[in-house]
Amino acid sequence: MTPAAQAQTQRLENYLEAFSEFQKLAAGRDLPWLRALRENAFARFCEVGFPTTRDEDWRFTNVSSIAETPFRISRDRARVSPRDLDSWRMEAAACQLVFVNGRFSAELSSLANLEAGVHVSSLARQILENPKEIQSHLGAFLDTQRDAFSALNTAFSEDGAFIHIRRGTALQAPIHLLFVSAGNGAPLMTHPRNLIVAEEGSQAAIIEDYVSLDSGVAFCNTATELLARENAIVSHYLIEREDTHAFNVSTLRIQQGRGTNVASHSLLLGGALVRNNVHPVLAGEGGECLINGLFIGGGHQHLDNYMYVEHASPHCSSRQFYNGILDGHAHGVFHGRIIVHKDAQKTDAKQTNRNLLLSDDAQIDTKPQLEIYADDVKCTHGATIGQIEEDALFYLRSRGIDEGAARKLLLLAFAGECLDRMKEDAVRGFVGSLINDCLFEAPRPREAAPRTRPTDSGRRWEEVG
Repeated sequence: MTPAAQAQTQRLENYLEAFSEFQKLAAGRDLPWLRALRENAFARFCEVGFPTTRDEDWRFTNVSSIAETPFRISRDRARVSPRDLDSWRMEAAACQLVFVNGRFSAELSSLANLEAGVHVSSLARQILENPKEIQSHLGAFLDTQRDAFSALNTAFSEDGAFIHIRRGTALQAPIHLLFVSAGNGAPLMTHPRNLIVAEEGSQAAIIEDYVSLDSGVAFCNTATELLARENAIVSHYLIEREDTHAFNVSTLRIQQGRGTNVASHSLLLGGALVRNNVHPVLAGEGGECLINGLFIGGGHQHLDNYMYVEHASPHCSSRQFYNGILDGHAHGVFHGRIIVHKDAQKTDAKQTNRNLLLSDDAQIDTKPQLEIYADDVKCTHGATIGQIEEDALFYLRSRGIDEGAARKLLLLAFAGECLDRMKEDAVRGFVGSLINDCLFEAPRPREAAPRTRPTDSGRRWEEVG
C-alpha cells in the first residue's frame, strides 16, 4: 500500500470511530429511517472519500488541508454568554436561533417576535418530538451520491434549524440563524443540517450567518434543504464571516414547485478555505430562481463558489450574478453550471461572473457552463476579470477625493450591484454594513496614481465565455 493510500485509510478509520461514537448518542438513533439515512450516507463517504483536484467539480480547490486535519466532534457545551453575541445579532430579525458548535442553544436564542403561521425549532428537538413531520423531507433532496461533503453532513446530521412556513403565511421580518464556532483552539468539526419547508403561497426570508468567537482551525460542513411549494416566495441568505483560519463548506439544495420565486444570496467574507454550493432544481412550471453573490478575499483566503442549476420543467427562468473582489494572495473560484433538461422548453437562463483583482498575486478561476438538452431555450453566460478602472479613479481624484477613499467608493459601487438585488430592506441594510466594514478595514496598498490623465489606459478587462 502506498503512503498516500495508507494516509487515506487512516483518515477514514478516524471518521469511522467518530461515526460509531456519534451513532450511540445521536438524536433519533432509534428511528430506523433516520439510522438508515445516516448509515447509507456514511457508507457513500467511505466509498469516495474527500474529493481531489482530479474531480472536475473540485479542480480549482484542494481540500487536503481539511482531509488531513484530525477534527473531532465535541458534545461538550461551550461557554458562551449573551454578551459574547451582542455584535453578531440582527435587531430587525423576527427571531434568532443560535447554534454553538452545531448545537442549538435555547438560552442564547430569541423567539419572542415570532409571527403566527410559522413553526421554528431546532432539528434535534423535531427529531425527538415529531419526527413524522420531517421524515418525508429530510434527506429527500440532498444528493449524497454526487457530493462527499453532503454525504458526510448527512451521516453526522443531528441538529440545525427546522422552519415550516404554513400556507399563505407572509413573514414581515427575516428569520436569523446564527451558527457560532467556539472551539477555544481545538480542531472541532460541526455538521449543521437545516430543513426549510415553505408551503403554498407563503413568503419568507431566512438568513444563515456563520461566525467565530475565537481564532483557530475549525471545520463547519453545513447543508440546507429548502422546499418551496407552489407560488411560494423565499429569499435565502448565506453570510460567512468566520475566522480566517476556519474551513467552511456549505450546500444549499433548493426544490422549487410550480410558480415559485426563490432567491439565494451569498456573502463570503471570512474563512481560510470556503466552498459555497448552491443547487436549485426548478421542478415546477413557471418557476423563477435568482442566485446572487459577492465574495471578498485577502491574504491567502480561498473562496470557491459552485452553482449547479437544473431546469427540469418548461417556462422557468434563472439568473446568476456573482461578483468577486480579491486582494493579496487570495484565490477565488466561480464554477457555474446550468443544465436544461429535455422537457424544460422555453427556459430562460443567464449567468454572469464579474471579478476585480486588486493585487498582482490575487487569482480567479472562472468556469461558466451550459448543458442544453432542449431545443427552444434562451441561455447566455459570461465572465469578466479586471482591475479598478484608472479613468474612474482619476475622475474622483480630480475632484479632491484622496486615492484611498476613491478606491473604496469604486469598490462599494461594484459590491453594491449585489446589494441592489436584495429585496428585503432590513437584510439589505444589514449586509450592506458588513460589506462596508470589510472594505474599509481591508488595507489596499497601491502605488500613487498619476496626477495627469493617462493617455492610454490599456486593456482593463479580460472577458471569458
